[in-house]
Amino acid sequence: MADKKVAVVTGGSSGIGRATANSLLMKGCTVYELSRRDKPQSGIRHLTADVTDEEQVRAAVGEVIDREGQIDILVNNAGYGISGAAEMTSSADAHAQLELNLYGMDNVTRAVLPHMREKGNGRIICVSSIAGILPIPFQLWYSVSKSAIAAYVLALQNEVRPYGITVCAVLPGDIATGFTDARQKNDCDNSDYSGRVRRSVATMEKDERGGMSPDKAGKYIAKLAMKKHTRPLKAIGLSYKAVAVLTKLLPRSLSNYLVGKIYAK
Repeated sequence: MADKKVAVVTGGSSGIGRATANSLLMKGCTVYELSRRDKPQSGIRHLTADVTDEEQVRAAVGEVIDREGQIDILVNNAGYGISGAAEMTSSADAHAQLELNLYGMDNVTRAVLPHMREKGNGRIICVSSIAGILPIPFQLWYSVSKSAIAAYVLALQNEVRPYGITVCAVLPGDIATGFTDARQKNDCDNSDYSGRVRRSVATMEKDERGGMSPDKAGKYIAKLAMKKHTRPLKAIGLSYKAVAVLTKLLPRSLSNYLVGKIYAK
């Protein structure tokens, strides 16, 4: 058995995932990052895997178990965003969004859970979003995927509690990463939506570029990952903690109206 905690981070080649992997390394963990591309980071062990491919995921998790004998921490971070009006978003694009953000997370979780259950403990962190509790217009399918992650975590927590496994969803807000440039955009040209979509996405991207650094977010996620027990849903940053509280306190019609005034003009 390994003396150190063994952590697996998906989407660990860039952004929040890369920062989280590094922070876990600094906390003394043996860290494996699962992603499609190897972008070497000193001390972190890369395994190539597309999280939407169950066989690749099981092979990668199996390799970690063969090498280390255990997985103590899983951080499900792999994901991307799409934008555009729901009416103008193809079924294929909507399905692809859920395939990576939600079902990819589930593939990795299901591959890791038997090993954690056998060992009698484990910690799973899933990266959701503030958009999961406060859905953003013209980023509907991204919001749906992140809302589903929060529901997944809440349900899974009760299923695995008797086996010493705890689960938490983190809810980042605006983070200055490559996620912004990687967003798959449909400007809905030549439609009634086009102007509103462009304004909405421009506002979102301005906020993201001026947002929290990925290093700060990664340190926060790593800190949560090292804890055995926390609340199941955790916003990142004081301003977004306040947003999460207000979302609970305000009537849904009012909070949704305010979001619309910002992102659906």
